[in-house]
Amino acid sequence: MEEWRRILAASVVKPKDLAKHLGVDPEEIEAVVGDYPMRITPTVMAMMKEKGDAIWKQVVPDQAETEDVDAEDDPLEEDLMSPVPHLVHRYPDRVLLMVTNQCPIYCRFCTRKRLVGKPGFLKKGELDRAIAYLKEHTEVRDVILSGGDPLLLPDHLLERILKALRTIPHLELIRIGSRVPGSLPQRITPKLCEIIKKYHPIYMNLHFNHPDELTPEVKAACGMLADAGVPLGAQTVLLKGVNDDPDVMTRLVHQLLLARVKPYYLYQADLTKGTNHFRTTVETGLNIIRALQGHTSGMAVPHFVIDAPGGGGKIPLLPADYLMHLDEDVAVLKNYENKTYHYPQPPKSNGRELPMVGTHSALTACGDGGKGGLNDL
Repeated sequence: MEEWRRILAASVVKPKDLAKHLGVDPEEIEAVVGDYPMRITPTVMAMMKEKGDAIWKQVVPDQAETEDVDAEDDPLEEDLMSPVPHLVHRYPDRVLLMVTNQCPIYCRFCTRKRLVGKPGFLKKGELDRAIAYLKEHTEVRDVILSGGDPLLLPDHLLERILKALRTIPHLELIRIGSRVPGSLPQRITPKLCEIIKKYHPIYMNLHFNHPDELTPEVKAACGMLADAGVPLGAQTVLLKGVNDDPDVMTRLVHQLLLARVKPYYLYQADLTKGTNHFRTTVETGLNIIRALQGHTSGMAVPHFVIDAPGGGGKIPLLPADYLMHLDEDVAVLKNYENKTYHYPQPPKSNGRELPMVGTHSALTACGDGGKGGLNDL
């Protein structure tokens, strides 16, 4: 058995085992894991410093998960946008292909709590249907492998999927969303890297929420992927009591860059059943972006987005006070030091490429809570 499989098999999955390690009441945990499975790898167990810390909150079941009964199981309406099983087609030129429901750890705030933990991988017949759909839809140029976690697939199954996707002439990019490097770094092997290199361009968005997750072995795993030519981005979920603090987020983005991972998205937590106790205000996220902007490298500043309930897609938000006024003559701007600057518009005789329609309403929306900027990233 491969080393990473042995380590995964040593994960904590039962309440009584969690009680041995962390001293929690197994009966309290039992009530939660019946609906929402638990798995904590040895790597993540070793990251915990004390009960209730930022790592603990992300992976240890909490009774609050069973009290959140009014929220939706599928607030992003992924199931309604699935033309064939396991494939979600929300945006015009890209699709999501969910290849497994298994994860190295089960995050307590997961958007897909309704699905994760179920056994099995994408079957050949299901893959064939997805490939047939993609071949028919020539507008699709980008496929994101997700789940669950695609990197929990055995090498031969992952390669089967990558090879099949590369038979589609119009498919340009393959992306993989994974939390494996940060929770099961032993899975990043030379063999896996060689497989990935055969099917470039492949991008990866890795999931990190707290600087304590960037241990030396995790950084080494990220380095192996980067050395294999994989551009790495980080997706972070804004979580109450975990990273809803500018100092914590600053340390996180700095550690990510040291690991050769570009901070990409900071997500406002979704409205998923069983996760409401993690949600922060939208203002919290805007304040974090404000604290980062200008005070650290632009490479370190992620896009703050809300994945709109009802399947509206990702909506990026910026603090409203950057653009104070805009008309045909001038843009009035405020920088990170709270200083004001005037940028003159080009003369009207030059013509205007884009009309000023809707500018006032867009600025008003930003001022009323940062809801401007609807272009998907």
